Amino acid sequence: MTDLTLRERAHDLDVTVWVGKAGIGAVAEELSGQLDDRGLVKVKFLRAARGSTTTESLAEDLADRVDAEVVETRGNTAVVHR
Repeated sequence: MTDLTLRERAHDLDVTVWVGKAGIGAVAEELSGQLDDRGLVKVKFLRAARGSTTTESLAEDLADRVDAEVVETRGNTAVVHR
């Protein structure tokens, strides 16, 4: 599937994974399960998780942990695909 098609599908998705002060390790298993079920998941990075790190960096790190790829980041939200 092309990135454009994935972005189009992601547009109407609701955020189903929130990353907070516990960090990305706390949600990796949940994200992996959702990716198995849906293939495309929207993740929100709360201020407590970001600190001085960018959303893009956190999203890439999280995607690497669950063997997925980042489709796009916008603001504090990322779309991950497997």
